Parts: sequence; structure tokens; C-alpha cells
Amino acid sequence: MAVPLNRRELGLTLTRLANASDIDLASWGQQEPALNPARRIGVTGAPGAGKSTLLGRLALHRLTKGRVGVLAVDPSSPKTGGAILGDRIRMDDLERSSELYIRSFGSRASSDGLTDNLCEMLDAMDNFAFHEVFLETVGVGQAEYAVRQYVDTLVLVMHPDSGDTVQAMKAGISEMADIFVVTKADLSGAQKAVNHVKHIASLVPRANNSWEPPVLLMSETQPQLIEAISGAIDQHQQWSEQQGFKEQQLLLRNRYRLQRLLERAIAQVLVRQEARFFTKSVGTQLELVLKILGKSTRR
Repeated sequence: MAVPLNRRELGLTLTRLANASDIDLASWGQQEPALNPARRIGVTGAPGAGKSTLLGRLALHRLTKGRVGVLAVDPSSPKTGGAILGDRIRMDDLERSSELYIRSFGSRASSDGLTDNLCEMLDAMDNFAFHEVFLETVGVGQAEYAVRQYVDTLVLVMHPDSGDTVQAMKAGISEMADIFVVTKADLSGAQKAVNHVKHIASLVPRANNSWEPPVLLMSETQPQLIEAISGAIDQHQQWSEQQGFKEQQLLLRNRYRLQRLLERAIAQVLVRQEARFFTKSVGTQLELVLKILGKSTRR
């Protein structure tokens, strides 16, 4: 029997990590990984596609499998830095469950549709016996490729009339999505959109033993469609485990975590430099930046 979820402790941990400095994060990364990490499912797509609705229905449906967490990222204002956290507001009408935890974060300075320190927050969820954790992105389209590094299964949500999403697929996002979901199944153009997406997905070169992403419909009024999407997630998770991709995913995840930390550290160094710093040669600038970074890591 699972230990009851300590919501207060989890909330404080996530808040501390969300506000942590790069040095704090380096210390966090030295902790031992959880023995039973949660499965991670990403939900992405253009704004207004129906991501929050689908995520809410899936979270409730999959509570029968174990404890479910939801981390939703909302866009932060470039002027004030604040965020409305609308995903949390829209999910507050979900049935209350002691095994369901929902938390929203502003995207802050992040430009990849996610939020700062997300990798560490996802790791923290593993210490609270979650069976699955859903991650919902801001919904900024083609910039959301980074979510692929954080999750085991990626669901791309599209509105049947969303021409922009189809263009994003052509630009490469179709190569990363594991499951495609077309919302508003009751609209007349939904099935046409499904056929269109299937055609585009079929053009992506794949190896003989690779996963073939299904294209599914979704409707709030048809529970069987939610069951079909949930079943597709299970099938992809099972396929991924059989292929032995977990180790590969962990390596990619750790590499991306280090890359993000380095990018942030470099950005912080550059913003503190005076104008004359940028009049030096590129080689000198690079040497000085590396020197400053070396000093900061020895603190």
C-alpha cells in the first residue's frame, strides 16, 4: 500500500526547486535517483488545441493504475514575469482525489515551452511515489521540441481546423510525437484532419522495428475515445520498454539537463558584463567566460 501523499512537503519541494539557483541545482543533481521513477507523459500542441481538457480526462482515467501527478506550464508575461496559471484553473473542476496532484508553473525565462528547473522538479516527483506524471507545455508550436527530452511518451494534440499545427508537423514535430490526437471529434472536419495527419506521418522515414504513431480522435462526450488514447499510451510504454530505450532516454535527459544549466550560467555571465567586454575578440570573450564559470563552480 502506497504511503499517503504529503502534499505540503511536495509543494514546498517544488517551490524551492522552481526558485533554485544553478549552484543549488548542481547539489540537487548529486542525489541518488529514485528506485521506481514515474512514467512521464508529455502533452503538447498549439494554444487552444484542447491539451488541458485531454490531460484532465486522461489523469482521471489513469488514476486506477496508481498515483498521478500533473505539471502544467503556462506562459509568463514578458513585461511583468507573472503568469495566469490558467491550466490549474481549468483543471480545478476535476473530481477530488487523494492520489491526484496538479501544479502549474509560469514559463519564466524559458523559451522552449517549458519552465526553468523542470528536470529537477520531475525528479522530485519520483520521490513521492507517483506512478505517472503528466507534463503539459505552454503550447508555442515548433519551439516545444525540448519536451521530447523530458518524457517517455509524447502526445501531440491538434484542433481539426488547426492549419498551423499541420505546418508545424511538416517542420519536424511529427518525427517526435508518439501519439497524435485530434480533438473535437464531433466536428465535421475531424475525420478529414485525422486522414491528413496520417498521411503526413506516413511520410516520415522509420526503421522496420520503429513505433508507428497512431492518430486518434478525442471528445469529452465519448469516454471510449479517452480509453483508446490511454490504451495507446500503454502500448507505447510497453513497446519502449521492450526495445530497451530507458537507458538511452536517461542519457539524453541528463545531457539536456547539463546543456540547460550551461546555457543559463553563460547567459548570467554575459548579462553582467559591461559594454567594453563585447569589444574584445571572440577568443578573449570565450576565455574570460570560461574563467568566470570555473570560479563559480568552485564556490
